[in-house]
Amino acid sequence: MAGRDDENRHTGVTDAAGPTWAQELLDHLRPTGRDVRKIADWLAATVDATVSLHDDTGTPLAGPSTSPDENLVADIVSGRIASAAWEGDGRHLRLMRVELPPPAKAGVLTVSRTAPFDRRAFEVVTHTAAALGLLLRAEHTAVTGYRLARATSDLRLAILQLLMVEDTVAARRVAAGLWPGLLDADTACVYVVESTPKDRDRLAEACLRVTRDQALVVRCPAVDSHVIVVTPHDTAGSELRGLCDRHPDTFLGGSAPQSLAHTANAYGQAVSALAVARFRPDKAAVYAERTHPERLMDPAQLRAWTTRLLRPLDMLPHHTRAELLATTRLGLEFTAVNTAKVLGVSRNTVRARMERVETLLGTDFSDLTVRATVHLALNTQIGIAEDRTGPAAAPARLDDLLTGPALRSWADHLLARLDTDSRHLRRTLRTWIAAGGNAERAANLLGVHAQTVREHVRSAEPVLERQLLAGGSDLYEVVLAHLATGDLDRPALPPAESGLPDSPVHR
Repeated sequence: MAGRDDENRHTGVTDAAGPTWAQELLDHLRPTGRDVRKIADWLAATVDATVSLHDDTGTPLAGPSTSPDENLVADIVSGRIASAAWEGDGRHLRLMRVELPPPAKAGVLTVSRTAPFDRRAFEVVTHTAAALGLLLRAEHTAVTGYRLARATSDLRLAILQLLMVEDTVAARRVAAGLWPGLLDADTACVYVVESTPKDRDRLAEACLRVTRDQALVVRCPAVDSHVIVVTPHDTAGSELRGLCDRHPDTFLGGSAPQSLAHTANAYGQAVSALAVARFRPDKAAVYAERTHPERLMDPAQLRAWTTRLLRPLDMLPHHTRAELLATTRLGLEFTAVNTAKVLGVSRNTVRARMERVETLLGTDFSDLTVRATVHLALNTQIGIAEDRTGPAAAPARLDDLLTGPALRSWADHLLARLDTDSRHLRRTLRTWIAAGGNAERAANLLGVHAQTVREHVRSAEPVLERQLLAGGSDLYEVVLAHLATGDLDRPALPPAESGLPDSPVHR
């Protein structure tokens, strides 16, 4: 016997203990307990029945597969009726409509038991059907929201990676769809905000709020505790500084204003400034706040030397040259693995590009003095590319750059900070640099344990206000200081033109 059940009234006595099932059902709807299958199992145990849930195609969503009357199921799915009852073969069935998220039309909750449905059982089934509908639609909304947020996050990362390889045209084209005008500016600043890995999502959302979608906010693919913010015209610097005030264990490093095409260089500056921020009470620093060795060199000589050193790359197609320069800049700042993550390529690709630059320049990047001088040239090349109006200078040697009185005074002052430590930090640091940053080789030269070398180098970091063990700009500045004071031999660079050799064998 079967019948429509829209207006069927049920009689019976409520449990003497009260509707405790309602509280149990609510417990299943809490964020930590939401599971359609568990709710179906709970319903089955509560009303002593077999419970199943199917979508409009008959696909089971929970419970065992059942085959109720097809006509009743079709009427429920189409919305012609909300529920139905069926009795026969010693079984009592209730079929309830359950609202499902699109593209499904609806689902059918089937409850089968040997005893007739009393008022309590009917109420439990009715409320559970409604709760299942709410839960499934909420899950769909949450999944859709998560997918949208993930897609948006991936898109931001893709834009950043295009900027890192100087492809500003493509970056602007991608950004225009979701953030019109975001990258219309010619210049931008890059900030790196650091917290802890577990707090990074919260920090990224805070960055999005304070910048009001007027900046490119990206979860760093290389460092789990970093959020990268590219802000046109430096419009969000003060807001980001405010985050450091409001959130504990949060630090901020910022770059100087840079052309969008030189986002990679700005990123390196921001990471360098972040190292300084860790030693400051306000937990924030900007790259321009510190004196850097290149600013103490004769500008015309620096430009001339840079142009001559990087000339072998000028013969390459523009896109290839830009790709190699951007990769090498990042590769000299970070590990190959992290550079690959930032650029969205494999680490083998990073190594291959850097090896090609080594070959073209005739250098060896395993030598820290070579890395420091090439890093100097790559950063100077950015200024040359942006300003071609300056007068041409006579060819210059690296010696001409390193022997200036301003640079020598800066280098003496910087390294003298280490002289007050009785552990001979300066000697350890000099030996460690000469050994290519290898603690074991430096330890053999000094006759100490490798861990002692690492501890000495780590102890020098707060004194110099620079990260050393992590490599990058901070370390290269210290290397240049050693070169300027004569504490390290000049790097082995390729023979220069016009009879002005830089290689030690020619000096």
